[in-house]
Amino acid sequence: VIRCRAAVAWAVGKPLSLEEVEVAPPKAGEVRIKMVATGICHTDDCVLEGGFPNVDFPVILGHEGAGIVESVAEGVTSVKAGDKVIPLCIPHCGECSFCRNPESNYCQKCHLSEPQNLLPDKTSRFTCKGKQIHHFMWISTFAEYTVVPEYAVAKIDAAAPLDKVCLLGCGFSTGYGAAINAAKVKPGSTCAVFGLGGVGLSTVIGCKVAGASRIIAVDINKDKFAKAKELGATDCVNPKDFKKPIQDVLTDMTGHGVDYSFEVIGHADTMTAALASCNMNTGVCVMVGLVPSGSVISFDPLLLLSGRTWKGTVLGGWKAKDCIPKLVSSYLEKKFNSDLLITHTLPIAKVNEGFELLRAGKSIRSVLLF
Repeated sequence: VIRCRAAVAWAVGKPLSLEEVEVAPPKAGEVRIKMVATGICHTDDCVLEGGFPNVDFPVILGHEGAGIVESVAEGVTSVKAGDKVIPLCIPHCGECSFCRNPESNYCQKCHLSEPQNLLPDKTSRFTCKGKQIHHFMWISTFAEYTVVPEYAVAKIDAAAPLDKVCLLGCGFSTGYGAAINAAKVKPGSTCAVFGLGGVGLSTVIGCKVAGASRIIAVDINKDKFAKAKELGATDCVNPKDFKKPIQDVLTDMTGHGVDYSFEVIGHADTMTAALASCNMNTGVCVMVGLVPSGSVISFDPLLLLSGRTWKGTVLGGWKAKDCIPKLVSSYLEKKFNSDLLITHTLPIAKVNEGFELLRAGKSIRSVLLF
C-alpha cells in the first residue's frame, strides 16, 4: 500500500479536498502508475456540478494525465515498471465488437456503457480516512498514484515531456480528432468552431492542420480571440455583437454556411445553431461538447432532411491504445504545438484555484503537477 496525496471530491458542489489516501497494489491485469502531471478538463467540472451520469461520491476525479509505471501485476504485458504512460479515459480492451471494428474507437467497457466507479472486479484501490473512495473513468489522475486496468493505459515515447503531453489524454486529442477523424476536414474548406476552451482551440488546430482555408472561431469571451488566431483561426465572432442568430451571421459570412461546424461547449441551443450554420446539403456538424446529463435537444428535422450530417465524437475518434502513442510521436515531431494551450501550471495543492480559473474563463488549460 502506498500513502500519497490526492484531490478528493467528497460531494457534488463542494471544493476538492487535498487528502492523504492509501492506494492498494494492483491486482491481476492492473497497473499502478505514479502520476506526474494532469490537466483540468471541463468534464471534471461537470462532475462536480452534478451534470455527469453515473458518478458515485466520494471520488478521485481527473482523466487527462501522464505518469510513470510504478508496478504491474500478474498478466500485464504491454507496459512495465519505469515506462512513461498516458492513462486512457476511453479503454481499449481489444476484444469487444467495437474494438475489433477498424472504424470504431469506442469500447464496450467504456463508462458510457458500464459504470467505472470501481475497477472491473467491483472493488476500489483507494481509501481515505477509513472510507472507500471511488474511481473515475478507471483512471483518477488527480491522485499521486493510481491503479488502472491494463487496457486503460498506453505506453508512450520515453522522450515525451509528461507535463505537456498529459493534454493528449483527453482535451487535445478530442478536439484535434474531431476535425481530423470525425469531420474529415478537407483542404480549402470552411469551418466554424463554437467554443474556444482547450478542446475548441484543439479543434482549431485540427482544422488548420487539415488544410481548411477559413476557420471561424465563435465565443462570447473575446479575450480568447488572440489565442484562437495564433492557433489558426482566420475570423473571430462574438454572438453578442449581433442582433440576429449566430447561424445567420455565419451563413452571411460564407454565402451558404460553412462546410464543417463543431460545437465544443455542451449547450443544447448552440448545438442546433452549429447544425444550422453549416451548408444545408453537404455540411457536417460534429458534437464535441459534453451536454449535462438529462439534456434534451429540439430541432427542425428539415435541417437534416436537406442533407446535412450531424454526428458526435468520443476522444476525437482515436483508437486510444494504438493512436495516443502515435499522437505523442507527432507532438515530438512538431506536427502541432499543443503547448500553446497550457496557460497555467499549478501544484496539485492549488487544484481548486485551477477550477476557478476554468470557470472564470481565464484559463485554457491548467496543468497540475505532483
